[in-house]
Amino acid sequence: MKRTGPTNENLQKLIKELKKNAIEKKVKLWKRIATELEKPKRQKRQVNLYVIDKNTNEGETALVPGKILSIGNITKKISISSLNISKLALDKINKANAKYIPLAELLQKNPKGSKVRIIG
Repeated sequence: MKRTGPTNENLQKLIKELKKNAIEKKVKLWKRIATELEKPKRQKRQVNLYVIDKNTNEGETALVPGKILSIGNITKKISISSLNISKLALDKINKANAKYIPLAELLQKNPKGSKVRIIG
């Protein structure tokens, strides 16, 4: 059976934008994220907050090409970006003075992908 990719139109646009930016700005990070987002939902990454906190440094941006779940806490001042996030995880991020940035917004704010770490 032929693989068709995601059917969500917003996700398709985001993937197309990521690939375009990867080519124009020559940033391999966005190509890798686009490839991750093309996977079926059951293969997308799901990462808990404690994993993000453990694998990031102060001032970095953690990028999860999937969903952020709420187990654990954030103890550092970091920015976090993902495709999806659970409501409880978003509440914990806001209480911890960390900042949540949707993936499409991160692409616009940081087209070079500097200080971005892929988690998961």
